[in-house]
Amino acid sequence: MAAMLLDIGGVEVGYGRTQVLRGVSIQVAEGTHIGLFGPNGHGKTTLLRTISGLIKPWRGEIRLRDELISDKAPREIVELGLIHVPQGNQLFREMTVLENLTLGAWTERARAKAKDNFERVYALFPRLAERRSQFARTLSGGERQMLSIAVGLMCEPRMLMLDEPSLGLAPKLKDEVAEAIGRIAKTGVPFILVDQDIEFLMGLTDQLYMIDHGEVVLEFASGQALDHRQIMEMYFGTV
Repeated sequence: MAAMLLDIGGVEVGYGRTQVLRGVSIQVAEGTHIGLFGPNGHGKTTLLRTISGLIKPWRGEIRLRDELISDKAPREIVELGLIHVPQGNQLFREMTVLENLTLGAWTERARAKAKDNFERVYALFPRLAERRSQFARTLSGGERQMLSIAVGLMCEPRMLMLDEPSLGLAPKLKDEVAEAIGRIAKTGVPFILVDQDIEFLMGLTDQLYMIDHGEVVLEFASGQALDHRQIMEMYFGTV
């Protein structure tokens, strides 16, 4: 049985008095790739922000390799190797591709592996090698998404969390991002991947969780037969 990498136990969290997550429990074993999907605004991004320490849970706890992290600051969590690539290409737009990547390797552990990781991200995303001297603001939407993932990899992750990396991409670029994530999976880096496209998730993950109204309402293995009608009913009501 694989050792437990991330253990999310009964997490409740909200903004002000508004509760968003309601007792979410998810376990991620070493080497496992997890997919999260569900209606917009129902807690997926909030869960990632809670795991990465940007929001403190009201109740419950989160452990990384059995170390409690739900009471740690985001910087400490990054130093432990849990890396969150947020939705929306949150880059330094007035800095070059190379400068953004260099900043990604800011922890002592990541700096020690920076040379190898530059080679790694340029192999994954050849366009970034071609555009290393360009400002981030001049990149296309797909290229900015590639750069966001590459910055996360420069952090020397023990685990990645990717929030909707395919959002707004043209089909060809979406396929390129999916191919890159698949190659990341083959290197053994575990991840949590959030996306609205269930087929996209099934091609890249081992286990899927549907989050609806702040709760895990459905869990299944990616190889399991998918009941589209059940999922459509959960999204939109009776169909």
